[in-house]
Amino acid sequence: MKRFHVHLHVDDLAQNIAFYSRLFNAEPTRVERDYAKWMLDDPRVNFAISTRGARPGLDHLGFQVDDAEELAELKARAESADMALLDEGQTTCCYARSSKHWITDPQGVAWEHFHTLGDIPLFNEAAAPTGAACCAPAATEPSRQAAACCTPSTAPSTTSRCC
Repeated sequence: MKRFHVHLHVDDLAQNIAFYSRLFNAEPTRVERDYAKWMLDDPRVNFAISTRGARPGLDHLGFQVDDAEELAELKARAESADMALLDEGQTTCCYARSSKHWITDPQGVAWEHFHTLGDIPLFNEAAAPTGAACCAPAATEPSRQAAACCTPSTAPSTTSRCC
């Protein structure tokens, strides 16, 4: 079963944790110094916030799946729709180890499709601690494949803003 995923950048983590905890009537399932996540069942949403972005707002949307078969189905749909796809395979980001791939919609919004394999104690094992945005490499064009890490960006740069 799929779970809708939303990741926002926020400027004040504590203030936003308090706000969304009241809004969702639930405490986060994971809190780190720069990140919080709610795994809601009604509606079925993985809602994450972090302070790693350059400015507050939407980072990316996506679908979290329960198994590798569902992830393969989403990948096949993206490929059949002739969407540029960034396949990261197994990677680490947002305090989790996952299998994932990314697509970018016609407006430039990044969509993450992922299957979480487990939690990790670091935001991203491959990157040194920085204030960089969560999982957001830059692509030269929204319709082109991104360079590395996580979400393809519409910024006209090839410099990665990787987590």
